[in-house]
Amino acid sequence: MSLKITVLGSGTSSGVPTIGCNCAVCHSTDPRDKRLRPSILIQRGATNIVIDSTPDFRMQVLRAGIDHLDAVVFTHAHADHIFGLDDVRPFNFRQQAHIPIYAHEATFKVIRRVFDYVFDTRERHTTVPKLDVNIVGEEAFDVCGLKFEPIPVMHGDALIHGYRIGDVAYLTDHSAIPEASMARLRGLDVLFLDALRHKPHPTHSTLAESVATALTLQAKRTFFTHMCHDLGHAATEATLPPGIFLAYDGMTIETA
Repeated sequence: MSLKITVLGSGTSSGVPTIGCNCAVCHSTDPRDKRLRPSILIQRGATNIVIDSTPDFRMQVLRAGIDHLDAVVFTHAHADHIFGLDDVRPFNFRQQAHIPIYAHEATFKVIRRVFDYVFDTRERHTTVPKLDVNIVGEEAFDVCGLKFEPIPVMHGDALIHGYRIGDVAYLTDHSAIPEASMARLRGLDVLFLDALRHKPHPTHSTLAESVATALTLQAKRTFFTHMCHDLGHAATEATLPPGIFLAYDGMTIETA
C-alpha cells in the first residue's frame, strides 16, 4: 500500500509565528519555522483524505493544490483540529456530493454542538457543509479502501485517538501513550509524534520524551509535529538521533 503524506500543518494551537511574539523562531526566515495548525493529507492514487480540519484548513488545501476531498478523519474535538470544517463547502460544490467525516462519538458530540447550523434541518437560504457522518469505535474502519486503526492516547486527562494506516501512524496530541497502544505501533515505516517543546507540559509530550518514544518504537522514520515556537527547525533537528526528524509544513513523505 503505497501512500503519499503531505504535512499540512506542524504547529501547535497558536501556530508559528505566534501572535505578538518577538522571539527568534517567530521572526525566523527559515520557511520550515512557519507552522500552521496540525494536520496531514494522505493520498493513495487519486484519493485524498485529510486528518483534522484545522482553522487553517482553507489555506492548507490551497497550498497543497487539493482539488477534491474524499474524507476527513478526526483525532479529537479541540479547536485547532475542527474549526476549519466549514471550508469543506467548496468541495461539496465541485463534487456535487456530501463529504464523509469519521469521528469517535465524543468528538462528534462537540462537532455537532459547535457546528449546530450544519445539522439544522430547517429550510435556509445560505449554504452549509454537506457531510456524511460516520461514528467510529475502537475497531479498525475503512476510509476509501484504507484501513484506519484507532490508537488510543492520553492528551492530559482526556482519551483521544491517533491512527495507524498500514505502516504509517499519526499521533498528533499526546502526553502519554498506553502500553497497549505502544504494542500496536511496532514495525512502522513512518511515525508522527507530538513534540511540543523542551519544557514539560500537562497535555503534550516534550521533545526529549518523544525522542525516547521514537527510540523505543524504532520506526524507520519518525517525524515530530505539533511544535511551538520554542523549537527552531534547523537547530533542533541537528540534535536528533538518526532517523528522527522535525516535520515542516509542505513536507511530503512517500511509503514503499
